Amino acid sequence: MNKNSLFKPWVVLELPKLYYLFFLCCLSVVYAQNKTITGTVKDGNGVLPGVTIVIKSKSSGTLTDEKGNYSLSATSSDILIFSFLGYKTIEIPVSNRSIINVQLQEDATNLKEVIINAGYYSTKESESTGNISKITAKDIDKQPVTNVLAAMQGRMAGVNITQETGVPGGGFNIQIRGINSLRSEGNEPLYIIDGVPYASQALSYSQISTNMPGDGSPINSINPDDIQSIEVLKDADATAIYGSRGANGVVLISTKKGKQGKTQFTVNASKGSGQVTQTMKLMNTEQYLAMRRQAFANDGITQYPDYEYDVNGTWDQTRNTDWQKELIGGTAEITGVQTSVSGGNEQTQFLLSGTYHSETTVFPGDFIYKKASFHSNINHISENKKFKLNFSGNYTNQDNDQPWTDFTLMAMSLAPNAPALYDDQGKLNWENNTWDNPLANLEGKFNSKTGDMVANTLLSYQLFKNLEIKSSFGYTNLQYNESRTTPSTLNNPAYNITSKNSSILVNNAKRQSWIIEPQINWKKEFGKSNVDVLLGSTFLNQNSDHLIIKGRGFTSNSLIYDLASATTITVLNNQETRYKYQAFFGRINWNWQDKYILNATGRRDGSSRFGSGKQFATFGALGAAWIFSKEQFLKNKTSFLSFGKLRASYGTTGNDQIGDYQFMDTYSSSGSSYQGAVGLQPTRLFNPDYGWETNTKMEIALETGFLEDRIFFTWAWYNNQSSNQLVGIPLPATTGFSSLQANLDATVQNTGLEITLRTTNIQTHQFNWTTNFNLTVPNNKLISFPGLESSTYANQYVVGQSINIQKLYNNTGLNQQTGIYSFEDVNKDGVITYPDDSQTIRDFSPKYFGGLQNHLEYKGWQLDFLFQFVKQENYNWAYIAGLPGAFVNQSVYASDSWQKPGDTSPYQHYSSGVNNDVVEAYYKYISSNAAVSDASFVRLKNIALSYDIPKQWIKELQCKIYMQGQNLLLFTPYKGADPEFRSAGYLPPLKVVTAGILLNF
Repeated sequence: MNKNSLFKPWVVLELPKLYYLFFLCCLSVVYAQNKTITGTVKDGNGVLPGVTIVIKSKSSGTLTDEKGNYSLSATSSDILIFSFLGYKTIEIPVSNRSIINVQLQEDATNLKEVIINAGYYSTKESESTGNISKITAKDIDKQPVTNVLAAMQGRMAGVNITQETGVPGGGFNIQIRGINSLRSEGNEPLYIIDGVPYASQALSYSQISTNMPGDGSPINSINPDDIQSIEVLKDADATAIYGSRGANGVVLISTKKGKQGKTQFTVNASKGSGQVTQTMKLMNTEQYLAMRRQAFANDGITQYPDYEYDVNGTWDQTRNTDWQKELIGGTAEITGVQTSVSGGNEQTQFLLSGTYHSETTVFPGDFIYKKASFHSNINHISENKKFKLNFSGNYTNQDNDQPWTDFTLMAMSLAPNAPALYDDQGKLNWENNTWDNPLANLEGKFNSKTGDMVANTLLSYQLFKNLEIKSSFGYTNLQYNESRTTPSTLNNPAYNITSKNSSILVNNAKRQSWIIEPQINWKKEFGKSNVDVLLGSTFLNQNSDHLIIKGRGFTSNSLIYDLASATTITVLNNQETRYKYQAFFGRINWNWQDKYILNATGRRDGSSRFGSGKQFATFGALGAAWIFSKEQFLKNKTSFLSFGKLRASYGTTGNDQIGDYQFMDTYSSSGSSYQGAVGLQPTRLFNPDYGWETNTKMEIALETGFLEDRIFFTWAWYNNQSSNQLVGIPLPATTGFSSLQANLDATVQNTGLEITLRTTNIQTHQFNWTTNFNLTVPNNKLISFPGLESSTYANQYVVGQSINIQKLYNNTGLNQQTGIYSFEDVNKDGVITYPDDSQTIRDFSPKYFGGLQNHLEYKGWQLDFLFQFVKQENYNWAYIAGLPGAFVNQSVYASDSWQKPGDTSPYQHYSSGVNNDVVEAYYKYISSNAAVSDASFVRLKNIALSYDIPKQWIKELQCKIYMQGQNLLLFTPYKGADPEFRSAGYLPPLKVVTAGILLNF
């Protein structure tokens, strides 16, 4: 059929040609009629709600819903434009398709426009005058960790985080730009969770939590699965608005919030296992017995004593046990489940989520760590957009059941031919009372229960176009209960020790706080200038209670948890403390032409931790930024430089982390009764001059983007000086007090260089590869300490050196004739003594540290991996090994020992412990530079592989399957087990591998 047959003949004959052409156009429109286009928009992590889809050259468009789905009407000749903040905009022709699924790629150019949280205010990354590092849920969710600090390791410049132990519920140490205070407890950063300060001081008691170093970490209560982003504030411009609480940096934690859209359910379930990353290379039985026999021969002993069971034939001379495998070589089973429901309309959004995590231990026995948390969030905005309400609430419950001691040191020191753990009847084997069976320690239990709530409500109202008032109301409640039991069954039954000698230590502690922060925010445009003014105040109250009790003597071990059944009850500590804090703060931000930015912050702080006249102090900072890439002489003149910013800041912050009532005369119960009354005893001297510790910070930084920001480079140099140190000044014993809390006229300086590099290596529709690199080169130094040489700190610090040093003997090798270690006689008096000859300095601060992260996407696949690296020194195996030749196993390194005159072996000759010269040299050796060696390492910190199941496979359900690993590989020259942490003899970090599934519907 020809075209003309579609029309009546009279139409062609009677209408002019112009009309004929008009009808042909109409006909083409009919053929190009609209059709419905549907699809789903994703990024590398899942669906993207709120993506804008418009038809090119037309006004029509739509947004993706909460499941990333969209639907709109278009013609075959239309072109769809997909755009979303932080992602590369793409154009796709419709053609003859009705289903168009899209995966957006992150756009480095737009990433610098992402809003970052600075605490009391938010700012664009490109316009920030301060130094703020950030990670988001995209990084956190890919890591199988239970402590939020573990998720930050290796990902932020200037932030050095060390894991203290691999025991579940153990703590982490964090240093933001080095150690500022001479007090170890004075270097913690300020944690803010959804606007609420979170006290990080531990409530545990060191004599109870004996299975882990330090005092534990309340930060374990923060559930990583509930976190949306973490910002770390580092320089003066970023931290001064927090005044005395920001001296050591600020960690801002924002939890996940509800999103507009249909109600969405999420289920995330995972299962995994954990094992010790690296163990010590120890002697086997043949090597061990050769060492022991040589030791006795060196000591001139031919008849082995009766109590030397390992070598005198009492124990099997052929038995060989890997005690590290037996005692710390188990597999921890890890289970995690998270469910959430979210949704809402334009005015009100909500999120409810619950998480459960359990983890067994690598130790023998049936022990488990359990954590359950609940998170809720509600956002509401009125119809006129003036009133806003945001509520966030988090509750976490932890139950940690562990053995009372860490088996790691036992596993390293037990003789490899020690007896079997169980006898033929399955009972603990005591081998005729020749050893203390290590599994008897399983009878002693450590248990801690924690209930932690953090809640905050933020109310705001837009009074006028440029004026907003708001106030936040926060509350925290931490309940902590722990106990350690030492039942009589810890001992060999042959000793006939009964439950009358059993004991329990109990610590009941709680901490509650509330905070109110009213604020007013005014913004105004003046021509080419924008002015932003923020004024506010803080009112904080914190109460803490501690009750530590020891019960001893029970009629039965089954009653050991019933203090009322104890024969003797001793109250070790019973105190209540109150901390009050108030402040007024302000910020003025001036932005001219989006090129020149000034940011001034100030805070007037008041703390109850200081006496009259010293309670208040003022802190402030000034930050400036110049976005030189917007200057006319550069703008659009070069395609190579896409962004350039030079910024600087200077200011002061304070520190009042010294505990409560330190300036006052205080008394405590003597615990002794006299004539029926229990008296008081003084515990602290009054010091009215006790004042604030001050930290002065300066920074200069350069931020540059190249090739449309496909390469983004930052360089920052900082100088922090902490003075007026809050420490205990030692006093003569004749005063009755060991120290006086006072301000020490000493200054600690931290300088450093921070470098970050972000590159978009490949960015296509189907394949994306990005790399993030960070490097920190820190330098810690004590630059001033008047009177140091005559003080009791003379053997601890040196002006011009780091405050993280150790003064050690200088090992000069072996005397080749005697086979005994020799040391430098520094004062030339002919005798090696402490402290005169212990003057060799070793710095345990990291020389540099950082991380290298790669993210790859291909269609529905994602691969992320992070390498963490640290250059440092640490104590090696010799520090904890014991005397080579004694009744303890040794590292294989000790096999290379001196045998005869003239030998050049690095280790002195063995001794069973009776040669005083050898024993004395050994103890000097482990206090010398020879016991310190290179502990640098590169660790495959994290790897995550995931796959998004295509939607057409499973209708109405989004599914992702994944595998994740933590601490998988370790490359190190370290002579020991794991080089990361400082506390020798404790369980190293675990290697964790998990697999899981994520469902959205």
